[in-house]
Amino acid sequence: MIEDYNKIIESLNIKFIRSNSLNVIRSVKVSNFYDVQNTLIQVKSGDITINENEVAHAGDLVFIPGGKSIEIAFGNSNTTEVTNESFINDRDSYLRKINDDVSLHTIHTSFTSVTFDAKAFDSVNFFNSLDIPPFIIPKHEEISEAIEKVYKESLGDKPGRDRIATNITEYAVIEVFRHVLEKKLFVEQIATNSNYFKDPRLIDIFNFIKDNISSDLSNKILANVANVSEDYVGQYFKMLTGINPQDYIEYQRMEKAVELLRTSRKSIRAIGSEVGYKDTAYFCRRFKMMFGIPAGKMRRRDSLMNV
Repeated sequence: MIEDYNKIIESLNIKFIRSNSLNVIRSVKVSNFYDVQNTLIQVKSGDITINENEVAHAGDLVFIPGGKSIEIAFGNSNTTEVTNESFINDRDSYLRKINDDVSLHTIHTSFTSVTFDAKAFDSVNFFNSLDIPPFIIPKHEEISEAIEKVYKESLGDKPGRDRIATNITEYAVIEVFRHVLEKKLFVEQIATNSNYFKDPRLIDIFNFIKDNISSDLSNKILANVANVSEDYVGQYFKMLTGINPQDYIEYQRMEKAVELLRTSRKSIRAIGSEVGYKDTAYFCRRFKMMFGIPAGKMRRRDSLMNV
């Protein structure tokens, strides 16, 4: 089993996205927080609550896998409950960026976050594919030190800043994975849902979808890639991944759309077309259904954790 876990780790491509330190100036509960990227939070002071009753206190860590809609509360008194969309529209009323490390320890609720991608075979959202829910890690010195180093590195302007931040983030992610294994958290889920790491035909399908995200990706096309029948490919894909291929394809398309919205000035029509949607109105409806906010508002936000 350790050999299998090593294969999983070796397959990962981990990329640092951003890091922030934020002060909660008004307690808030977001009923349907959602981001395609993963977030690792170090609670500096006060409380952060997930899954209604799991509370992380100062020194604890919260891990939120990308692609999972969750309930999360910042602060624990007079909490206002809002939707993800409402929060984004008024986020400055709840969170404020902190640039002074000293002030972190003088505020009732504050935290440092690191946002990152973790892709298996450079195409599959790793934690989402394993169906790992958000969880709390009680005080963990190595991960906490890594988060602090990433944050300090992100504040600077030295050459190689992002490369160093990615290397330290990679270390933190492996420590998170080790924690999951050592504490036997979700180990059964990992063992059950990691079958694709052993099946080269499925990896070929993943890579084909990534390289042809704007093209026809019908089950007939996927069947030719995997060299199986059209009738069998859907069953085969779901047996190994737990989801049907068309649902997986839509998630990959939407994830790519979010990336383009955040990093380019392309029109929503052009982005929809680039990720495989000929009908812009349909793309916008599906986007809002998946993320809870219109595509235009996703463009104006970088991340829930970025104020």
